[in-house]
Amino acid sequence: MVHVREMDAADIEAVSTIRVRGWQAAYAGIVPETYLDAMTVEADAGQRRQRFSRPERKSRDLVALGDRGPVGWICFGPCQGDVSGPGLVGEVYALYVSPDLIGRGIGRILLGEAHAQMKGQGIGASTLWVLRDNQRARHFYERAGYQADGAAQEDVYDGITLTELRYQRVL
Repeated sequence: MVHVREMDAADIEAVSTIRVRGWQAAYAGIVPETYLDAMTVEADAGQRRQRFSRPERKSRDLVALGDRGPVGWICFGPCQGDVSGPGLVGEVYALYVSPDLIGRGIGRILLGEAHAQMKGQGIGASTLWVLRDNQRARHFYERAGYQADGAAQEDVYDGITLTELRYQRVL
């Protein structure tokens, strides 16, 4: 069983480990191997410390805690794109669970708590971006009530262009 709380600075190393290992597991065969192999927990933690300490930061970070400490992380906040919805629109920027614990409901718990907090802030809809070829994540978000809304964007990883699809749901 896990419980969710606000992330604090002491969680940065664990969250970076979850994120880097999550990328390497979830995006194997999608994102170029050279890009995934170059990712390090240390570099991610350094960038996360900088972002986390900014007083103007509008994002919220939650961690799921298990018996070994943080086992999942979600980051969300105001929508960063041009999206219409019922009232204010929020965005899930990132959601990762320790790869060895995927499928145990931790992601669903984190997403549910993020949705509850967004609703508590008067946000009526949530968006997120997911790689088109990440079928497992797309299926997860669809089960959570998200639907692709037709928007797409491209990102380049080590010279390879990958397409992300935007998903949206009413909260």
